[in-house]
Amino acid sequence: MHISPVLWQFLVKWLNASALFPREASTIAPYTDALYFFLLVITVVGLILVGALVFGFSIRYRAERHPVAIQVEGSTLLEATWTIIPLALFLVCFVWGALLYFRIYTPPTNAMNVYIVGKQWMWKAEHPGGQHEINALHVPTGRPVQLTMISQDVFHSFSVPDFRVKREVIPGRYSTVWFEATEPGTYHIFCTQYCGTQHSGMIGEVTVLTPEDYKKWTQESTSGMSLAQNGERLFASMGCNACHSGSAAARGPNLAGVYGSKLTLTNGSQVLVNDAYLRDAILNPSQHITAGFAPIMPTYQGQVSEDGLIDLVEYIKTLDTNYRVQQTLTTSESNQVAPKTPGMVKP
Repeated sequence: MHISPVLWQFLVKWLNASALFPREASTIAPYTDALYFFLLVITVVGLILVGALVFGFSIRYRAERHPVAIQVEGSTLLEATWTIIPLALFLVCFVWGALLYFRIYTPPTNAMNVYIVGKQWMWKAEHPGGQHEINALHVPTGRPVQLTMISQDVFHSFSVPDFRVKREVIPGRYSTVWFEATEPGTYHIFCTQYCGTQHSGMIGEVTVLTPEDYKKWTQESTSGMSLAQNGERLFASMGCNACHSGSAAARGPNLAGVYGSKLTLTNGSQVLVNDAYLRDAILNPSQHITAGFAPIMPTYQGQVSEDGLIDLVEYIKTLDTNYRVQQTLTTSESNQVAPKTPGMVKP
């Protein structure tokens, strides 16, 4: 079924103006709406067709005209028709929906990543540059934005109807979704998974800015420390650099350049090092022992917040060499062994 672009635009604008349908404010929205309207059309057509047949047969074969039941011979062609046509429509919907699903949940390689932490009853957005927002999210137009989301307590669901974005936010596991905003403006954020007594108040706004305005906002809203810089401080304060120094005698695996690579574990399996793996390896190290190393890393379950885990993951992602790790380790060791004589002033 083909709908002319003019008719399609008129239909969408009429729905938006009548407040019956959300705006199309992302690149994926027209594709989602096309599938939705296709399903709506075949549903209405099927309803009318079946209703007409039921009404027609009830009139034609009413009791007054046929008081005694008669044998009706089946038609192979008719049965094949009403089997093959619905099957073809279902297959079209399945393939169309599957392609759309993979398009929605497979972000472009150049997507800008923003972390979303859900908790009762608020959304917290963390940008790699150090910008932090509560129940708000600022993004630029014309640039893919990937949301890496996790819940700090119960199940939530992050939804922006105008972007046709909806994704479950699960405790203990990262989930991702992406969008590319097309129009500057303000759009509603909802939690669409019942999460407690104040579920209805778990709302927020996405503010879409032009690239120039977004750059200005990032410069004015930075906390002064990026997520990676916060992660570097946390990495050193927890003593991670003592084992993950990258030297030949290190008791832990080398973390420089590990993000995006494949590691071989002691059980012989290989895993892709991504955000989810790094988070789980910090919290449950005994389940992710790299081949050639002893299971000596302690668990940090309950000792690091979700925000801290995000900082650590961002820091490890930026490690191209072990220079910073070794410099931090040298500084820490110097501070520990330096003599502290009362009355002496350190030069």
